[in-house]
Amino acid sequence: MLRVLGICTLVAVTVQVAPADPRSVVADRVTRLTRDTAWTRVRSVPITFRTFHPQGLVKIGDTFFLSSVEVLDRDAGQGTGHLFKMDSSGRLLADLKLGEGTIYHPGGLDYDGKNIWVAVAEYRPNSRSIIYRVDPDAMTAVEVFRFADHLGAVVHDTDDDALHGVSWGSRRFYRWPIGRDGRVTNAAALGTLNPSHYVDYQDCKYAGHHRMLCTGVTEIRQSADAPSFRLGGLELIDLRDGRPLHQVPILLWTDSGLDMTHNPAWIESTATGLWGYFIPEDNLSTLYVYEAATP
Repeated sequence: MLRVLGICTLVAVTVQVAPADPRSVVADRVTRLTRDTAWTRVRSVPITFRTFHPQGLVKIGDTFFLSSVEVLDRDAGQGTGHLFKMDSSGRLLADLKLGEGTIYHPGGLDYDGKNIWVAVAEYRPNSRSIIYRVDPDAMTAVEVFRFADHLGAVVHDTDDDALHGVSWGSRRFYRWPIGRDGRVTNAAALGTLNPSHYVDYQDCKYAGHHRMLCTGVTEIRQSADAPSFRLGGLELIDLRDGRPLHQVPILLWTDSGLDMTHNPAWIESTATGLWGYFIPEDNLSTLYVYEAATP
C-alpha cells in the first residue's frame, strides 16, 4: 500500500510541475489585454542593415529572424525575398534568399520549436505561393508545397500537425494536414471566409490549443483623398472555425505615426505579463520592445 501511495504521489508531483507551453501562456495572457492596458517602452534598437519591407518576426533565444520583401519592379513582378538572421543588437548574421521568379514576397513567420515556416507569394492578391520549412541553425530552406493563392502568413498547429494559412488581407483561411512523411496532404484545401474585419493580419504565430495569434493593421479614411489613420490590433483566433476569441487594439505608434503592428511582431511572456517586439518601419528600421503587465 505504501509503495502504491508513493507512486501516486510521484505521478501527482510530476503532473503539477510539468511546464506550461510558452505559446499557450502568451495566448492566455493576451486574453487579459484591454484597450486600457498600458504598454511601456523597454528599449529601442536601431537595426544596422537595410530591412526593405519587413513582414514576419520570430525570436529564438536572443536571435531574431525577420522576413522581408525587396521590391525591384512590382509591375514587372521583380524582387527578392529575404529571411534575415540578426542578433539582439540589430546586427545582420545571415541573409537567406527565398522564392523564385515573380514569387518573391515572404509573409509572416511561425516557429514550431524546430523549424521556421514561411510562405512566399507573388506581390498581388489571388496569385500563388511557395511554402517553405526553414532550419534556423543552418539557414536552409526546403520547399514543402505550392498553392494557388497569395498566402500572407502560415502557422504550424503542432497539436494536430496541420498548417494553416491566411490569404491576402487575411480574408480567407486555409488548412492542410501534414502526413507522417512530412508532406502536405489535401493541398487543394478550400478556404473559409474570415468572419472578422477588424484588422488585416500582417504576422501570425501558433498559440497552442488550436489557436493562432495575429497582429495587423487597418487604415481608416473619411474620404478617398483624406489622410489615413492607422490602427494596430491583435487577435487570438480559434483555428477550428476561424472565430476570433479575443480582439484588442494596440495603441502604440512611432514618432512618424506608424502603428507598432504595421509590419511584423513577436509576443512573449514575462514574469509579470507580456513583451512585444515590433518592427513597423521599412528600410531604416528600429526594433521596439514594449512591456504590458497583465493581471
